[in-house]
Amino acid sequence: MSVFDLLRAPLFTLDPETAHGLSIAALKTGFVPSCSVPQDERLRVRVAGLDFPNPVGLAAGYDKNAEVPEAMLRLGFGFTEVGTLTPKPQAGNPRPRIFRLVEDEGVINRLGFNNEGHEAALSRLSALKTTGIIGVNIGANKDSADRIADYVAGIHRFAGVARYFTVNISSPNTPGLRDLQARESLAALLSAVLAARDAETARQGRNVPVFLKIAPDLTEEGMDDIAAEVLAHPLDGLIVSNTTLSRDGLKDARQAGEAGGLSGKPVFRRSTIVLARMRKRLGPDLPIVGVGGVSSAATAIEKIRAGADLVQLYSCMVYRGPGLAADIVRGLRDEVSRLGLSSILEVKSTATEKWASEAL
Repeated sequence: MSVFDLLRAPLFTLDPETAHGLSIAALKTGFVPSCSVPQDERLRVRVAGLDFPNPVGLAAGYDKNAEVPEAMLRLGFGFTEVGTLTPKPQAGNPRPRIFRLVEDEGVINRLGFNNEGHEAALSRLSALKTTGIIGVNIGANKDSADRIADYVAGIHRFAGVARYFTVNISSPNTPGLRDLQARESLAALLSAVLAARDAETARQGRNVPVFLKIAPDLTEEGMDDIAAEVLAHPLDGLIVSNTTLSRDGLKDARQAGEAGGLSGKPVFRRSTIVLARMRKRLGPDLPIVGVGGVSSAATAIEKIRAGADLVQLYSCMVYRGPGLAADIVRGLRDEVSRLGLSSILEVKSTATEKWASEAL
């Protein structure tokens, strides 16, 4: 039995946001020990010019203010993503705003991009010494008069410290944000963001990849429009997906009524289907990061089989503990040995058709 197994019951008596704050504090103080993971060449993945030591990353939302990126890398993650960060600090929505669905191993949140703003995060990121891959997830302030300008500001502010950017237009908790997924709005956003990135590349002599994070609640027409714009712009990759508004199949009927985005194990199926459908639309080469319900090596490798190059997790760590990433990496090592693979990506897209044909 792990330390987390002993602490889980008392932690779950606390409000989820309070427990989250305690976990950040524990990581800052070193209370959470590092996890050793195998440095296995078969797990290395090169995506968008970056060399990932393994394909398992921490999704945005956990380390909103870039307080513990190095500590997360020491837990076995091959990369980590901070944010979502907005130009101005904002408090987000009223509490309570995070809800555990324990029977489902899910989480509903309606945080609303609560964060300390660009300057606080930039100060922390600028002080880091790590060579690990830390991405910066950028968003727009709720009261912004020009949301595209907020994303552009994020590119300029963090271009010197980010290893990659994620443009987050898929949170359901900022009113109107998902409207940026509509084709005309998306075209304008991508053009502005990529122009800002190219200007920073010319200024700094270093190109920072840009990924787009989309929702799992898209229609077929919506997926068509996003794919068309992604292919029309020199985007470096897609992240599929954010939280869902769907409540299909949940056991916890009481908590299911809470407003917000659902994450964790219940979103695995939906997010994997959308991933596979986007892979079919985008072809074999554009990098895709699979997110949603990654709780084990088996679910991680299934994301890769559906078409992902990399995976990310966050909510499942609430139920499985801080050692989850290391457990998954060890499981992936064992699986590539069992299958006799020279690279984990040899299984990439082998189940795309299967997942794409599943009904949403």
